Amino acid sequence: MNRRKFIRNAGLTAAGLVAAPYILPSGRLFAATGARIVNHVVLCLFAGGVRNIESVQKGEGNLMPNVLTGTEPITPDIAPAMDPLPASPLSQPLQNYGTLYKEFRYAEGPAGHFAAHTVAMTGRYVDTSLNLNVPPEYPTVFELYRKHSDPAQSARNAWWISNALGPYPALNYSSYPGYGAIYGANFIQPASLISQSGFNALGNMKEFTSADRDKATEIREFLDKNFGNLYSNNAGISNDATDTEQIRLFVKDSLTKAQAGQFADPWGAGASMNNDMANVFFAEEIIKEFQPELLVVNMQDIDICHFDFTSSCNNLRKADFAVAHLWNTIQTTSGMINDTVLIVVPEHGRNLQPNTVLDSYGRPAIDHSAIGDTGDQTSREIFCLVAGPSGVVVQGQAISQTKGESIDVVPTIAKILGFDSGIPAQVSLPGNTLDDAFV
Repeated sequence: MNRRKFIRNAGLTAAGLVAAPYILPSGRLFAATGARIVNHVVLCLFAGGVRNIESVQKGEGNLMPNVLTGTEPITPDIAPAMDPLPASPLSQPLQNYGTLYKEFRYAEGPAGHFAAHTVAMTGRYVDTSLNLNVPPEYPTVFELYRKHSDPAQSARNAWWISNALGPYPALNYSSYPGYGAIYGANFIQPASLISQSGFNALGNMKEFTSADRDKATEIREFLDKNFGNLYSNNAGISNDATDTEQIRLFVKDSLTKAQAGQFADPWGAGASMNNDMANVFFAEEIIKEFQPELLVVNMQDIDICHFDFTSSCNNLRKADFAVAHLWNTIQTTSGMINDTVLIVVPEHGRNLQPNTVLDSYGRPAIDHSAIGDTGDQTSREIFCLVAGPSGVVVQGQAISQTKGESIDVVPTIAKILGFDSGIPAQVSLPGNTLDDAFV
């Protein structure tokens, strides 16, 4: 029985249970305290349900030319529906800057967006009993990073940037004893601060129905804690006085720029700019302002595939461009250059068989197995790209065999940032580190 299966089958569900220590592939227990590969990690959840068929297998041509190598033309029948995009900000596809796992797997649990996001954030698979209204059962990567880094890290160094509200703020921190909000990250959802329409600010905020009022109040209180409290055991996610002021000024400046129209078309994409691109743009603004050690950003617009396959392909291209733009920003930001690993991974795939909805190009739409395990393994087939500096990350490597799982991302981040050694046995992560990606 391998290590992953041993820990998974052990059923560790309580803080007091004894578990095997986290054993690195070298066979030694734990890495040296504080040992790091680089000082910054950006995790981009290429979310919305992305099949390998349309991404790494290029079933519709290369819809991701900024990330993947290859010049395969887009299928002629849907090519006219693809919006124009600016030229790539990179001199070569992002794949050449790292290691691509072409047959990664979301191996267990429902292929639903929140469930799969939870897996990516905690490094643990979940089942259908997952409650969207409460924090995860086990610590998130933010909590593990902030609590077990030596020296301990402030919330200023950890950011969660989400393209959808709903339950996603709950992924910031867990209900696990000894962890919780005091170890969470700063959370922001740009489209709720700055509307997509022209990136206008507060004058054009989204309207909440009466049914949403309680959730809106909860989110407001959550953000108030982010920007208005000093650190204490009961303050929730908070920043010290200096960091609070810097964040306050950053948000104020962002709103001022939005009102002045400076965010209307920041990438020169015109009408092609969508919510995913806007979300990554705001992540870039945070990178330039704070140079965070750990940042997670997601994209969701591909999820239109439930009823419009062709538009989903169009949004896949836009997500591809956004990731390339993100990497370019990392490589042109002082403090991040040659000191950052970018991990790009979809949260889950989609079904092999389409549904009965046809788009305007006659293409059938595609769902994903949101509840239970339907046996459709295509919804579990994803890719993972680990990009980073040469001499740190293996450049231009493509791993074609089935290798790696969603639960491997968090332990890999822990190893990169050197806090793997501090994670106690009772919360030992069941995944493996993606060692093939590193020199």
